Amino acid sequence: PTLDFFLTVNLQKTVADSGFFFFIDQCLACPSRLLLYPPQHASLLFSTFPISPLSVLHPIYFMILSLFLQIVYVAPMKALAAEMTNYFSKRLEPLGITVKELTGDMQLTKGEILRTQMLVTTPEKWDVVTRKSVGDVALSQIVRLLILDEVHLLHEDRGPVLESLVARTIRQVESTQSMIRILGLSATLPNYLDVATFLHVNPYIGLFFFDSRFRPVPLGQTFVGIKTNNKVNVMVFVHARNATVRTPTARCFPLHILKLFSFLSNLSYHICFQIQRSRNKQMKEMFPEGFGIHHAGMLRSDRSLMESMFSKGHLKVLVCTATLAWGVNLPAHAVIIKGTQIYDAKRGTMVDLGILDVMQIFGRAGRPQFDKYGEGTIITTHDKLSHYLTLLTQQNPIESQLLNSLADNLNAEVALGTVTNVEEAVKWLSYTYLYVRMRANPLAYGINHKAYQMDPGLELYRKELVVESGRKLDKARMIRFEERTGYFASTDLGRTASHFYIKYNTIEVDSVLEESDILSIVRDEEMEELDQLLSNYCELPAAGGVENGYGKVNVLLQTYIGRGEVDSFSLMSDLSYVAQNSARIVRALFEIALRKRWPAMTYRLLTLCKVIDKRLWGFAHPLRQFPNLNHVVLNRLEEKKLTVDKLKEMRKDEIGHMLHHVNVGLTVKQCAHQIPSIMMEASIQPITRTVLRVRLTVTPDFHWNDQVVTGEPQQIVFTIPIFEPLPSQYYIKAVSDRWLGAEAVCIINFQNLILPERHPPHTELLDLQPLPVTALGNREYESLYKFTHYNPIQTQIFHTIYYTDTNVLLGAPTGSGKTIAAEMAVFRVFNKYPGSKVVYIAPLKALVRERIEDWKIRIEGKLGRRVVELTGDVTPDMKAIAQADLIVTTPEKWDGVSRSWQNRSYVQKVALIIIDEIHLLGEDRGPVLEVIVSRTNFISSHTSKSVRVIGLSTALANARDLADWLGIGQVGLFNFRPSVRPVPLEVHIHGFPGQHYCPRMASMNKPTFQAIRSHSPAKPVLIFVSSRRQTRLTALDLIAYLATEDNPKQWLHQDEREVLRDSNLKLTLAFGIGMHHAGLHERDRKTVEELFVNCKIQVLIATSTLAWGVNFPAHLVVVKGTEYYDGKSRRYVDYPITDVLQMMGRAGRPQFDDQGKAVILVHDIKKDFYKKFLYEPFPVESSLLTVLSDHMNAEVAAGTISSKQDAMDYITWTYFFRRLMMNPSYYSLEDISHECINKYLSNLVERSLRDLECSYCIEMKEVPTACFRLPFSLLISGSQDAEEYAELPVRHNEDQLNSQLAHQLPLQVNPHSYDSAHTKTHLLLQAHFSHAQLPCSDYTTDTKTVLDNAIRICQAMLDVAANEGWLVTAITICNLVQMIVQGRWLHDSSLLTLPHVEQQDLFLFRYSYDAHTVFVGRD
Repeated sequence: PTLDFFLTVNLQKTVADSGFFFFIDQCLACPSRLLLYPPQHASLLFSTFPISPLSVLHPIYFMILSLFLQIVYVAPMKALAAEMTNYFSKRLEPLGITVKELTGDMQLTKGEILRTQMLVTTPEKWDVVTRKSVGDVALSQIVRLLILDEVHLLHEDRGPVLESLVARTIRQVESTQSMIRILGLSATLPNYLDVATFLHVNPYIGLFFFDSRFRPVPLGQTFVGIKTNNKVNVMVFVHARNATVRTPTARCFPLHILKLFSFLSNLSYHICFQIQRSRNKQMKEMFPEGFGIHHAGMLRSDRSLMESMFSKGHLKVLVCTATLAWGVNLPAHAVIIKGTQIYDAKRGTMVDLGILDVMQIFGRAGRPQFDKYGEGTIITTHDKLSHYLTLLTQQNPIESQLLNSLADNLNAEVALGTVTNVEEAVKWLSYTYLYVRMRANPLAYGINHKAYQMDPGLELYRKELVVESGRKLDKARMIRFEERTGYFASTDLGRTASHFYIKYNTIEVDSVLEESDILSIVRDEEMEELDQLLSNYCELPAAGGVENGYGKVNVLLQTYIGRGEVDSFSLMSDLSYVAQNSARIVRALFEIALRKRWPAMTYRLLTLCKVIDKRLWGFAHPLRQFPNLNHVVLNRLEEKKLTVDKLKEMRKDEIGHMLHHVNVGLTVKQCAHQIPSIMMEASIQPITRTVLRVRLTVTPDFHWNDQVVTGEPQQIVFTIPIFEPLPSQYYIKAVSDRWLGAEAVCIINFQNLILPERHPPHTELLDLQPLPVTALGNREYESLYKFTHYNPIQTQIFHTIYYTDTNVLLGAPTGSGKTIAAEMAVFRVFNKYPGSKVVYIAPLKALVRERIEDWKIRIEGKLGRRVVELTGDVTPDMKAIAQADLIVTTPEKWDGVSRSWQNRSYVQKVALIIIDEIHLLGEDRGPVLEVIVSRTNFISSHTSKSVRVIGLSTALANARDLADWLGIGQVGLFNFRPSVRPVPLEVHIHGFPGQHYCPRMASMNKPTFQAIRSHSPAKPVLIFVSSRRQTRLTALDLIAYLATEDNPKQWLHQDEREVLRDSNLKLTLAFGIGMHHAGLHERDRKTVEELFVNCKIQVLIATSTLAWGVNFPAHLVVVKGTEYYDGKSRRYVDYPITDVLQMMGRAGRPQFDDQGKAVILVHDIKKDFYKKFLYEPFPVESSLLTVLSDHMNAEVAAGTISSKQDAMDYITWTYFFRRLMMNPSYYSLEDISHECINKYLSNLVERSLRDLECSYCIEMKEVPTACFRLPFSLLISGSQDAEEYAELPVRHNEDQLNSQLAHQLPLQVNPHSYDSAHTKTHLLLQAHFSHAQLPCSDYTTDTKTVLDNAIRICQAMLDVAANEGWLVTAITICNLVQMIVQGRWLHDSSLLTLPHVEQQDLFLFRYSYDAHTVFVGRD
């Protein structure tokens, strides 16, 4: 069947219905919002369903191409949702459209939801889904059509949910500029224009109103007495579940009348069998006499059975509650409303049945597909007769009920992040039906006429409502409301209440949850059965007994867990209600306890959550969670006390004999191995005397019941506090979130733990008179600076650096002028040691480039001193280096150069080495810095020429250790506090929930925007993110928020046309937002830098590498997330604290600003960690241990080490040796006695040398094989499998890109390794040789990374091959080097290596004239 056929069928049926011919065009032709008010039966939803399917058709064209969730149908009740799902499934099946139900009864996983094209749900369920800012937010963003059935529910208690949904959807449309069509369906209402205004419906296009004249089946309404016809079906509506039973059993008909209802003799055996299978005793008793019952407390299967029997005519009378009127489509000639008084649990009294309910019930009578006319009868007390006559003839407008739950809905919006201040909350209220009705009928909402005249937009009144609700929520600690600024901030308690639908009143009283109030009435007839349930199924005592509400809830909950059976209808419905709400409420309590960090309470609540979910007591055997084991086997397991651990150790035949059932042994053993179980192993490293780092290795110890088995160990690293005196041990307990009996314990023993020494205090900043730059005593030097006086830190260190040759360690915050301190030392060398060289080592090439650009102008241009850059990108010739006065380089490059110091005279002429960011000793690249300093000291001792070392760092915790290693006494150590900044810095730290990285980053975008508005509305802002993708996503979200402002271009401070002259960043730059990362073209990057430095654009979003590089002015720095994706471990890991401090240091630079602000947005569980350690940095530890073999190989090759004793001596030169003595437990040294240290170092040397020997890098007792410049691991692997490439990032979804790229390239790769860094390296090299188009800009940067390392690796392989005499291998490697350099395949024409010659030009060279002529022709 095609779409045309589907349309034809529906249109033919639709035209037959009166009043809808004109509606069809609007449903299909335009995407605008629609609101339809037909009378009951006029094809609103049932029978032909013209409305909903027609509206559905509009997005179906797109849906066929893109099978994602696009339509949400919100039905008022679960019963209706079930019917709608069945109906739409049948109708849309020919198109391949998947329709699923999402309600409290039918749960779906996120994957199932994403594979569904149409969801049928209830208002509360969809509200919960759209409330969550982390995870499920993506679902609401891909919806294209929202159908709201029974919009007139706005008048009922559940109306606020609909208001909240519509307001949230419309605001989302405006902020994201993505179209979501809304279709509202409702019964006939007097104030339909108000509802149309609320739904933002164009009244001239999208509003359709049909009154009772359009009703296809006339309805007769009777108010006093009725003469029923027993040959037609009758529905009797009552207002209590037990009344559905009492009404038919209280009948007083003569026997000959009762026979007219009975039809048992006409029923088939199959129908009788279905009825007898039901556990509902009353339903089975009354069915043979032609009476049926229906209410929400019945099982879903029983409800469906009654609906089926009534629709097929097997039942003459169906006694039901009012919920049926809102839902199921059943045939009924006559409808009787028995009584109009219903009990309201909230008010604790009887109230009148609402007119909307009466109209809805009457709407069930005389459905067009079943009848020609209908009869409606209402039986009420005499005093209420005129009341209902008036209401049915003169309808009252429906009013909003939002005021009653304003606090809950405001909390939901604050938790979601869509409302962050009073101004936004006031605007949010303008999207609600409450606002529409307040303006139409102000008196009903307590607004007098004078107040309305003075404030026609109700701005002040809405603000009063918001502030009052904000105060209430703040008092309940659900939000933080600062009245002075008007800002809202969500708390853990508020988020939990929002996500689990816990009401404000519940949180406020902080006692028994409000939901139990609905069950607070204990009926007399229930007492006896409750006592029986208490004795039969309750394992725990019920506090207060069964006489009160909470005792009843306790008994019912325990009965539910114990799988007990309930007889009475009222208790059956109450049990169903308890079961539905208890899991949600207890899970909310668990989240609250977890956030409060109450471990014992958290464990108990989690156990209770699982007990309710599984309906198993915690002491039951864990194998009861498997449905394939029968109760006899399980009972025997419990009798024999066979635990899961015992079952794992036993053989299957042993288990079978123990259980007296040989064949079941294998099944039981398999189940025992499928229960989640893990093994944990912990290692500890003391960071300080109060902080312990724990590395926990978690290994699965069970079998997946799945096709894919993954058993890789996972490592978790975290810090915990320790206190003196030390306890003997700590326990780490791991508990499954879903499985009972799945727990593991790991013990951390502190017996051999040695705590590090206490650190000395920081250097005090003296109150000195600022020193003028004339203190340099050289006019040329003085002319380099624009300022006249040094800052306090520079003043205090000036004499030591400029007038002495002592080594210096300067620890000071970022932005305190450390570079100028380095220049003082450079000037001293120029003055005192002419002909000597200065080496400045910076950690990043970007930082080297910045120093070069600056010093080329100032030192080379003005002082005439030669400045040379020495990096992987720029390698000058030996003559240039020999003539240089100042060499600016990276650690790795200087390490490679200084390894052959005996053969390089310029290395021996170095008088000063300045190491910037020396605190990076503790990071991955730290060992290189460590080796450089150790080698410098070694060179000094052998050349009798001292080399001055100056280390520049942020504030250090253990500066004294670092100073001792550098040979610094008391004179050269300056370690100032982190708070000693030339520019004061104000830091704000905000936590964000959510397990998953990308949704959590998305939830940070709105707070980032708010931070800019509040802290730096007109000054420069730097936003640091972890990846290039995040720069783009953050920029797009900020643009979306700007679009809702009065001035969207407020961050752009120059003519737009000038900005967009020549840049690939047109979209973001047009809004004053720049992006900066390594994937940008060099021209674009320079453009962005220039615009930001000149304040032409206000916001710059950059990756974290910028923090170490260019000195940009910024009043505000926002660190958006403190994690980054580590390609090597393939997971998100935390930035080092030093990186976060470096980013913060970009705020309030002295030469640009007089104050600075930093906002740190972190994962909420790490908020306290950053609060504590942001200004108390960890001590710097050595990282040499992990790569000792690599560096030892280099020293052996250089001749520094020639024996084991030399190796031992070499280690004593390192920073590692000094920290080993100070913090032995960090390096797994159990004792610091002389003997233990000697043994430890000896084993270390032996292991490293053995590894080198096994890798053929060295030969013991002989000279080394060759002077290699690479880690030994590279020499035993091919170029693409080199260890360097293990860290090449394979980002999210790049395995798919790798798969697509592989199909375009000539050499095949393993199709199962597309997520491997080495496979990606292979593909990038092939793409480089083939000049293939890369899928994205990230791959261009990755190719550059691959090529940077490729030449080095190939040269090392060539050295090995030549040394071993492998001729063919050596020639092959030479060919590979040529291919890498030329970017061509070996079999390509050699002419392609010439400039401007491409593949399409080669045919020109096939002619007889020579190549010279061809090129002349081309020119």
